[in-house]
Amino acid sequence: MTAVAEQIGAWLEQFTNQLPAPAWLEPLRKTAFQRFAELGFPNTHNEEWRFTNVAAIARTTFAPGRKGVVQTKLAKGPIQLVFANGHLLSKPESLPKGLEVGGFADDPVAVQKHLGKYASFNENAFVALNTAMTQDGALIRVARGAVIEEPIEIFYLTTTGKDPIATHPRALILVGANAQCTIVERYTGVSEGAYLTNAVTEIVVGESAVVDHYKVQQEALSAYHVATLQAGLGRSSVFSSTSISLGGALVRNDANCILSEGSEGTLNGLYIVNGTQHVDNHTAIDHAQPHANSHELYKGILDGKSHAVFNGKIFVRKDAQKTDSKQTNKNLVLSDEAVVDTKPELQILADDVRCTHGATIGQLDAESLFYLRSRGIAKHEARNLLIFAFAQDVVDRIKVQSLRDSLEKILFEKFHEHAE
Repeated sequence: MTAVAEQIGAWLEQFTNQLPAPAWLEPLRKTAFQRFAELGFPNTHNEEWRFTNVAAIARTTFAPGRKGVVQTKLAKGPIQLVFANGHLLSKPESLPKGLEVGGFADDPVAVQKHLGKYASFNENAFVALNTAMTQDGALIRVARGAVIEEPIEIFYLTTTGKDPIATHPRALILVGANAQCTIVERYTGVSEGAYLTNAVTEIVVGESAVVDHYKVQQEALSAYHVATLQAGLGRSSVFSSTSISLGGALVRNDANCILSEGSEGTLNGLYIVNGTQHVDNHTAIDHAQPHANSHELYKGILDGKSHAVFNGKIFVRKDAQKTDSKQTNKNLVLSDEAVVDTKPELQILADDVRCTHGATIGQLDAESLFYLRSRGIAKHEARNLLIFAFAQDVVDRIKVQSLRDSLEKILFEKFHEHAE
């Protein structure tokens, strides 16, 4: 066993002593740990991690997050699960008909049936690590035909001092046939030093169901954030996911979607980084069956010495005829020292398809800036208007009004502070 695996073994023992997992979960955790011990942390020799170095995570000894009282004031939502330092803190007292929201202990039969069946840890060390460390998680079940009007929110909060801690959030979301719902995941943290959030979210979208998913990442600027989203779409279903990355020192988002016949999948993202922040977005859309559509729009804004990575894969299987897929990555670079690595990939095995992709890296348009200034708008205000307009394209696609409003406020304050 490697030194790193021995270290993780010590972490696992700490977690087990602190809050033992149910007996049914132990075989899955053990298998995942064995796989992690074989894989180890990825390095830059691995093509999937070529531009993202996780050595700082590998050499840090993280303690388990401990239960405690949350001092930070949380914005209460109508349907909200709250996790603090990896532990379930609160759940809704009442729910609309057809909706189940709680922890894994609330429905262990459903969790045991589905957990780990979608997000594979065979080749992903961080998914293996998350699965090995799983003790509890968020469980959301939407019954067949149910239409849930209010957004269902999962709030993950990390609070720590100078000693680094690691949390491994896990969410299992099961949406029945012909159902409709909106899921919002929020990640935030208050910390004096480094901490690790290593999250995995599995979403099963039933036949003809409609699911909108949003992830807002506002970790502390000292944090490491690694997350995997795995969505499986049933026949004729519609799924969309929007990722907003604002915080974190090192961030890696993997978003994967498998489409069935007649389904539609959308992956959108916005990342805004400054200083020495690093954000890496890897997406994979798998057209496994015919007559499916997919869309991707990822936009990035970079300043300072920040680094952004986008790698978007589209797979079209041999029998997936009549596929229609479009992928776009656009980056706005505000500094000479910021770096972008973008890599769109298409693997097409069918012959009756329409697939397009494009990637751009550019600066603020000089003519647009001149036009605004010629209308009496100050230089920094004109600059901020153009930056805001670039980001607004993604924000406008968010269907949850309260979330869209809060993001617009965050973006306004962010660009205003930069101008100051």
